[in-house]
Amino acid sequence: MKKMPHLSFWQIWNVSFGFLGIQMGFALQSANVSRILSNLGADLHALPLFWIAAPLMGLIVQPIVGSASDRTWNRLGRRSPYILAGAIIAALSMFLMPNASIVVAIMPVLLFGLIMFALMDGSFNITMQPFRALVADMTPPEQRNLGYSTQSFLINTGAVIGSILPFVLTNSLNISNTAPAGQVPPSVIWSFYIGGAALLGSVVWTVIKTKEYPPEEYAQYKGLEKEPKADPQFKGIIGFFRLMKITPKTMVQLAVVQFFSWFALYIMWVYFTPAVSQHVWGCEIGDSSSQAAQDAGDWVGILFAGYSLFAAIFSVVMSKLATKIGRKTVYSSALFLGGLAYLMTVLLQGGDIVHLNLLFTEVNVPSSAVMWMIPMIGIGIAWAAILAMPYAILSESLPADKMGVFMGIFNFTIAGPQIISGLVAGSILKHVFEGEAIYMVVVAGVCMLLGGISVFFVKTTSQEQTN
Repeated sequence: MKKMPHLSFWQIWNVSFGFLGIQMGFALQSANVSRILSNLGADLHALPLFWIAAPLMGLIVQPIVGSASDRTWNRLGRRSPYILAGAIIAALSMFLMPNASIVVAIMPVLLFGLIMFALMDGSFNITMQPFRALVADMTPPEQRNLGYSTQSFLINTGAVIGSILPFVLTNSLNISNTAPAGQVPPSVIWSFYIGGAALLGSVVWTVIKTKEYPPEEYAQYKGLEKEPKADPQFKGIIGFFRLMKITPKTMVQLAVVQFFSWFALYIMWVYFTPAVSQHVWGCEIGDSSSQAAQDAGDWVGILFAGYSLFAAIFSVVMSKLATKIGRKTVYSSALFLGGLAYLMTVLLQGGDIVHLNLLFTEVNVPSSAVMWMIPMIGIGIAWAAILAMPYAILSESLPADKMGVFMGIFNFTIAGPQIISGLVAGSILKHVFEGEAIYMVVVAGVCMLLGGISVFFVKTTSQEQTN
């Protein structure tokens, strides 16, 4: 097997740079889709069902794209054609979704919003899945931690920018954050325009700056007897089940960890906005259109930017920590911190109005809103680890010629828990917690703690060779 060349830091940076824009889009989606759908008329208890569109698209798209990219080669490369195509569709979807109200004469506004949400998330998945495999394709084993940590840093930097965009546009540029019933605030619309443009631009940068290894050279670096080609026995539905039979045990064990952590994340994305509006701003259950509810929605963007910022900072040291003390130790500890952080939020309620200087603007918010930034530290650390550690652990146990398809199948462990959460979370909120969204955040905390415990049962192929 021919030894893979080491990449310079900036080569590794360019390989993952597209994730900066992708995560800007994903952050805007995470922080604002519940708000957009509520503005368009969705009921609070129905929001998890709308959000199922996101993991369903990932469940369908990622294995298909992963398998196709394993056996693709053209002048753009192996993964790059899919990365670029997904980015173009994602950008167009981001331009269209917040403008759902313009199609009222053609179809129900809420239906159009849901279709755009599904299309946007599906295109995110088309772009993201090959990116995961691209890092494994381009980096030698000893640079794998650095590769995924750099990716995590860029993801979270993009998330910071995307999360604060509506807040900045409202408070620095005086773009309105309110709109009539059935419409989306201009600050959110313009944020999606900016995010879509940044997504497309950053992906084009990666495609231009990254030269993928030709099939023959790739085969030599990965110890394959021949260049990657479609294996007939793994084609179609029957081939898919054959692949499942040879799934590495490490992937199966990681699936348990993924279930608990992504179940928790789904709850956060769906219920953080109503939890903050009810628990901090004192809004009534079901209130999504008052000024207080809109202010709470803007503040959730700041909180999401906070956990993304802390995740980006942790990503800088995560690679060295994983090399020194082991990936599993870093992964488990991060999930424990995230779980405790979720549980802490229930203690932070209401408070007097305080004046806050955010450097780029000044705002008046309840005192507990400021305190919510503390648990964002733990959530950010957990998020950074979730984005990097499972892939770094998994990549060493996957066959090089099936890296893409197995990375796509691994997305089942992300999509599955979100679908289950979407099916049951609304009923739990309604019948157990009587509409008080803060207790769903507590459920997320318990799940994240269980995820941290599950890490200890993961056995890696290299037995914790961190490289």
